[in-house]
Amino acid sequence: MEHIQDLGLDVCAHTEKKLTITSTKLITQIKLRNKRNEAHHMHLLNFKDWSPQQIEHIIEKSIEIKKNPKEWRTALKDKSLAMIFQKTSTRTRVSFEVAMTQLGGHAIFLDWRATNFTLADIGDETKYLSRNVDCIMARLMRHADMRAMAEASQVPTINGCDEKYHPCQAFADLMTIKEKKGKLKGLKLVYIGVHNNVCNSLIEGCTKTGMKITTVTPIIHEPAHDKELVEEAKKTGFYETTLDVKKAVKDADVVYTDTWVDMELFLNPKFEKEKEKRVKQMMPYQINAQLMKDSNALIMHDMPMHRGYEITTEMIEAPNSIIFDQAENRLHSEKAILLKLLNKI
Repeated sequence: MEHIQDLGLDVCAHTEKKLTITSTKLITQIKLRNKRNEAHHMHLLNFKDWSPQQIEHIIEKSIEIKKNPKEWRTALKDKSLAMIFQKTSTRTRVSFEVAMTQLGGHAIFLDWRATNFTLADIGDETKYLSRNVDCIMARLMRHADMRAMAEASQVPTINGCDEKYHPCQAFADLMTIKEKKGKLKGLKLVYIGVHNNVCNSLIEGCTKTGMKITTVTPIIHEPAHDKELVEEAKKTGFYETTLDVKKAVKDADVVYTDTWVDMELFLNPKFEKEKEKRVKQMMPYQINAQLMKDSNALIMHDMPMHRGYEITTEMIEAPNSIIFDQAENRLHSEKAILLKLLNKI
């Protein structure tokens, strides 16, 4: 009897040991899976890690969402987006905040200066923030900080604009062109202005979707310079650069311009001399009636605009100008970006 009892205890102990080992293995697997999931959140920092198919998917969904907004009104129910701003904003803030509201979610506006991001390590603050929200969109001065934020975040992170890239703007631009022209492949976009963050994202977006892009950029904004991006674009055969603005515009389907001076510098007294120098150098490249007289190309500008500088009022209000449609489409493409990163499309 004693032996049988001992045997029973041995069996129980053996079973318990097996269960403990199994449980330990299961917990380890769950932890590893969670760690992998955290590490593999999809971010939108630029288009370097995005495939042509992923970019095209967002463009198609943006158009679809614009046509049927009611179908998506609860898609992000109970989801929260943190919006962090180091730079001023009109379109980025409005489009993301309205997008979250219309998708059934909630957006939190955070002015960088009113947070402890100004005092503490960006990684530490991001780790905390990402434990409270489902997605982070940040508009920062430095791409290095944008990357640090994405690396520390437990949730998808969106680059709402930094000195090197503006992928959200490029998504809206490509959506607008597809909406107006019915295609992207085979079209030619001419970007005229300073080679900046918007130019970088357009180069990536166009070359990855089979669209030709010619840049006419007498000035390179040095903080935006990305040699690797330009070299990769050249390999595609869809990118070229020239200073012959009239020749470039001649067969363009889209003519695109942007401010010659970054918005945070335009009214800065310290930048006044550089501003005067740039205006003088860039004035021959202004989008005006003389330049566009033999062209039916669509006219685009990502805004804010400085009338009488990079573009004239006449061209802003021309029949072939799609600038305000382009600006409106930030809302619809922002929705598609959020839905994609939060695994809803």
